[in-house]
Amino acid sequence: MKKLLTVLRRLMAAPLCLVAMTAAAQAPQPPEVAARTYLLVDVTANQILAAKDIDVPVEPASLTKLMTAYLVFDALKAKKIDLKQTLPVSERAWKMPGSRMFIDPKMMVPVEDLIKGMIVQSGNDATVALAEGVGGSVERFVQLMNTQAKALGMTATTYRNPEGLTEAGHTTTARDLSLLATRLMRDFPEYVGYYAIKKYRYPGTPAANDSNRNTLLFRDPTVDGLKTGHTEAAGYCLVATAKRDFPNVGTRRLLSVVLGAANENARANESQKLLNWGYTAFEAVKLFDAGQAVVTPQVWKGKSPTLKLGSSTAIVVTVPAGSAAQVKTQVQRPDPLVAPFAQGQAVGTLKVSIGTEPLAGIPLVALEAVEQAGVLGRAWDAVRLWIK
Repeated sequence: MKKLLTVLRRLMAAPLCLVAMTAAAQAPQPPEVAARTYLLVDVTANQILAAKDIDVPVEPASLTKLMTAYLVFDALKAKKIDLKQTLPVSERAWKMPGSRMFIDPKMMVPVEDLIKGMIVQSGNDATVALAEGVGGSVERFVQLMNTQAKALGMTATTYRNPEGLTEAGHTTTARDLSLLATRLMRDFPEYVGYYAIKKYRYPGTPAANDSNRNTLLFRDPTVDGLKTGHTEAAGYCLVATAKRDFPNVGTRRLLSVVLGAANENARANESQKLLNWGYTAFEAVKLFDAGQAVVTPQVWKGKSPTLKLGSSTAIVVTVPAGSAAQVKTQVQRPDPLVAPFAQGQAVGTLKVSIGTEPLAGIPLVALEAVEQAGVLGRAWDAVRLWIK
């Protein structure tokens, strides 16, 4: 149990601290997963539910394209490129081995089609065309990939190419992949819908090459992404995500990372197994809505006598099924609170426990600004504080 608690507390840097299962609410045992390494994350609650060897370096294969997509989506958001813009197909892109979209140098291909070719068909040719279009060259784009990885906190990842073909030093971890996938969905909700496309091909290319390699999209209607990968060294890999609705909680999203499975069918089966287990073995508990005041303490020397503390997003924790009644909360904050406070300023922490053991620590921020009072108001409160 101590080993499990240690693993569960060490997830990516994020607004929530990680789940720590307790003796009072024993952590459910994950199913047997036939893969070299795996990870299951509750994205809604930002908690690890199951993990094996998540910090062991692995070859990412075409899961590399998640970072390529991140940079392409970022360029779209910054209006450096647009979806209707056409990009040339270089000789380098045309001659890429492995999975392809089947484009050639005679074509000028819209960015949106290249994105679909990279995501749905896992096209290495489309990926290189996008890398050259965004970065100017593949080499420059790879530099951008590594810079972005550091910015996201992917400390164990190094990229050597944008498509994921085997190359010395091209490695990542299951933990880093989960961080990347989570940020991809959070940072670019307007573009991640491409990962749910089941079939696509560019006009004039082979009809047999039109199916998304993520077969869970065809099996489970709650699955809406994300990406497959395969090389001889990496084995069969899949980063999958699903969202399901639950009463009193709303949408709950899980993310599975399965690396080094034996074949295409196995990676899908093991991913489905993890997702189903995560939804049944655990339950989500919504403690507070987004923008709801968790506590409204007294403020000194301010124009308002109180300060509303809460979170800009719903506060949700995930616990073993049947243990929701054991969840307890406690607010930790400075005392006294002396104005001014800016809206969004971190002021305290909501400590969540299950039984007697800590479960999560959620930062609490000022939901509204409280300006400093005038001279007389501050003087009066100074006297009151001294008396107190």
